[in-house]
Amino acid sequence: EVQLVESGGGLVQPGGSLNLSCAASGFTFSSYPMTWVRQAPGKGLEWVSAIYTGGVEPSYAGSVKGRFTISRNNAKSTLYLQMNSLKPEDTAVYYCAKGWKSTAVSGQGTQVTVSS
Repeated sequence: EVQLVESGGGLVQPGGSLNLSCAASGFTFSSYPMTWVRQAPGKGLEWVSAIYTGGVEPSYAGSVKGRFTISRNNAKSTLYLQMNSLKPEDTAVYYCAKGWKSTAVSGQGTQVTVSS
């Protein structure tokens, strides 16, 4: 059974940073591209960043490019999202998903709230 467990969210002031983690199990993590997805209050799912199996040439949504960095540790079956220069509009529940720019989320997500 595929399990994706997100963590690392919280309340942060504008301009602050957070580092999210996604622990994966139930599949061969190193064989799949992975995606971070978010859902802002009252909005649909939006892919944020995606990374290939080898970690090269990640892709970012325009709204986060230059501020977020995706990475992965295949030995630990863990996906990361370093978020810097956070803005109030980054407030959302963040999920990870298996696949390239996939929005098929299955975990509980982790809440990120950017507010002063």
